[in-house]
Amino acid sequence: MTDSATPIRVLCVDDHPLMRAGIRASLEGQPGIQFVAEASDGAAAVAAYREYRPDVTLMDLQMAGMNGIEAIQAIRSEFPQARLIVLTTYDGDVQVTRALKAGASGYLLKSMLRNDLIRAIRTVHGGQRSIPPEVAVQLSGYIDADALTPREVEVLDTISAGNSNKIVADKLSITEDTVKGHVSSIMSKLQANDRTHAVLIALRRGFLDLWRPRER
Repeated sequence: MTDSATPIRVLCVDDHPLMRAGIRASLEGQPGIQFVAEASDGAAAVAAYREYRPDVTLMDLQMAGMNGIEAIQAIRSEFPQARLIVLTTYDGDVQVTRALKAGASGYLLKSMLRNDLIRAIRTVHGGQRSIPPEVAVQLSGYIDADALTPREVEVLDTISAGNSNKIVADKLSITEDTVKGHVSSIMSKLQANDRTHAVLIALRRGFLDLWRPRER
């Protein structure tokens, strides 16, 4: 158990002020935990980590500019022992995998903060991973699922902007037949009914990032 004389120092990173305020309010008064700093984007998170050296960092994933995964990679490259918990609205398997590969020790859906935040902070600070059972179950359902290739993600991302196969082919400098082949493969792998359904599945699973600017 954490000694109250040496509290767990927490940095919170989220682009929504109300979310940061809510987390601060949840942590204040908790024995053995101290809210030391906050940041609104990935670049500010890296700077705040350097300044405050928190014991645990709560990191949002979907942020403009440097996103949460990039910030985790930057922090961990400079501070390999950093302990980070991802906070996100999404339970997509790709996002979970990327966050854990980047060095996150925990993954928490924002809908679970009220009940699980303190436990997750203490668990990760103690050197263990914290992944909610609901997310673990979601991940297990995709163990045997085919992953999209980088080119397929690129094709689907371009399609998600409302582009036809011809425009996608022009933008990616490939033939229209090649685009059709990629679309067929994407639909099969995602078990999608149509292109729109494929985009929705890809967003939910984390293959596509709504925050990433793209050419229209």
